[in-house]
Amino acid sequence: MQTVVITGGTDGLGKGLALHYLRQGARVLAVGSTPARGEALLAEATALSAGDRATFLQADLTSVTAAQELVTTIEGTCSSVDKLILCAQRYRLFGARTVTHEGFEHSFALAYLSRYVLSHGLRTTLESAPRPVIMNVGTPGTPLGRIHWDDLQLTHRYNGTKATLQPFRANDLLGVAFAAVHTNTPIRYIGYNPGVVATGMPNHLPQPLRALTKASFALLATSVARAVTPVSHLLDEPPGEPFTAYRTTRQLPLKGTAFDKDAALRLHRLTQDLLLRQRP
Repeated sequence: MQTVVITGGTDGLGKGLALHYLRQGARVLAVGSTPARGEALLAEATALSAGDRATFLQADLTSVTAAQELVTTIEGTCSSVDKLILCAQRYRLFGARTVTHEGFEHSFALAYLSRYVLSHGLRTTLESAPRPVIMNVGTPGTPLGRIHWDDLQLTHRYNGTKATLQPFRANDLLGVAFAAVHTNTPIRYIGYNPGVVATGMPNHLPQPLRALTKASFALLATSVARAVTPVSHLLDEPPGEPFTAYRTTRQLPLKGTAFDKDAALRLHRLTQDLLLRQRP
């Protein structure tokens, strides 16, 4: 029986993938921050006669400590993990800069640091599986945002758009660095852009942007059910290369600043330093 771990696994695409793999007979550990959503997922799993294979793990992934504790929990629960799917995200496009209790900028912590910790932290458990794969769901192939090398925490000239886009670019580099640092790993790391998917993302936006975004989703967005198909195909039949990037079904060339190996290793070292300083 395969074991699938999904962050953001109680909502949107993450939930769609959780239910898909439960239908396929896998064991699914869905990570989320909201107990009510976790309970709803477990109820749906029970309705599928898969309640014994579904686990909800509550975690606040804005916390590095919580992400590290999640690694320990999964390692203690699973002898191996076949698929790690990283979907957790919450857009903070408006409002003042917010920091976590550990002192990290909110979007950087949730959308990048948690994925870094889980990718590297669960490596050994993934390597115990016969065909391990990590999928980092983001926006590869979209030329928006950049790494603010001189101010990763955006302490100066902060705005929500910068804070939202920087982790997407960081996650592109995370995949590149993972493959470069772990040269002998059997893990296949995939950066994946699902395009516009009809999720609950607009619910976090203020009006009138919420209404406008929902209207555009109704016209342009792919349903979660349809988006699951190409994602699950890649997860079940991962490419042979250590790191690949896709925009829906199109494999992207690993060229330009988005996938620069030197930049990826630079960010890897900076992230290691940040996490070391965070330790008590």
